Amino acid sequence: MRRREFITLLGGAGLLCAANARRARAQQPAMPMIGFLSSLSQRDAARITAAFFQGLNETGYAEDRNVAIEYRWAEGQFERLPTMAVELVRRQVAVIAAISGTPAGLAAKAATTSIPIVFAIGGDPVAPGLVSSLSRPSGNVTGVTFFTSPLAAKRLELLRDLVPQVTRFAVLTNPDNPPSQLEGIEVPAAAKTFGREATVLNATTEAHIDEAFVAIVQQRIGALFVSADPLFFNHREKLVALASHHRTPAIYAYREQVEAGGLISYGASRSDAYRLAGIYTGRILRGEKPGDLPVVLPTKFEFIINLKTARTLGLTVPNTLLARADEVIE
Repeated sequence: MRRREFITLLGGAGLLCAANARRARAQQPAMPMIGFLSSLSQRDAARITAAFFQGLNETGYAEDRNVAIEYRWAEGQFERLPTMAVELVRRQVAVIAAISGTPAGLAAKAATTSIPIVFAIGGDPVAPGLVSSLSRPSGNVTGVTFFTSPLAAKRLELLRDLVPQVTRFAVLTNPDNPPSQLEGIEVPAAAKTFGREATVLNATTEAHIDEAFVAIVQQRIGALFVSADPLFFNHREKLVALASHHRTPAIYAYREQVEAGGLISYGASRSDAYRLAGIYTGRILRGEKPGDLPVVLPTKFEFIINLKTARTLGLTVPNTLLARADEVIE
């Protein structure tokens, strides 16, 4: 065989191999994409994303191995969520994980009636219309709730037991978030049963948090109940610093707020809730229908006490509370 003919033969073989490789890639199924829509900021979501990934892994999925994830972070600015949800719909994601906050779930539901949605929220999903039923959600939406509002009276009771001398409480709520708004109704009602008074202070921005503490000082309110809300989670360092500066005992819904220096917290395990949301997302990717998956209710609860903060505030934590705590931070 002449040299020129041999080179031509090799070139043709190379082109044929490249064409076959392209054809093989084209025939491979496209990697499904999850749209991850969160009310939080990425900086504050390391624990919840880790729990979500754990749930996905339990169903056989891992990011960049057999599933892609498109992230949208609202950073506590709920007004950004509708646009972000529409962006995910346009990306033709296979499922939307509306994580952390009822507003994220509502934005996703408003954006699509066909793409499956899995939420992880702190409130009742039936009242705002996310699902029609806990046991049979129907439609394209299901998820997990860690039900913060029903625990409001319990959290207030724990705060009362820690500071029994306090007769006036402040309740910090976000009126833009239905579960937080509901706590602004339930806590004052619970306070009356304890023979106490509770004043609701609203905050929808970081600046409003500063204004709330001005009111606490001016009105000589003795302790603070912080409702469960992404805004107050995102700005937990500010809340803790202001409570310390004004020597105001406060109870929170999330353990991360106590880890940041808050006094006490009580609530359902958010990590467990996000893990379960990851499992539901994986099951839907495998073909199950959201309407056939009942909303998951919390089973794990955490009571955390920060003794260092208590000492800074000059408080003595009763042994009865210490015995009930799931974790004591020294």
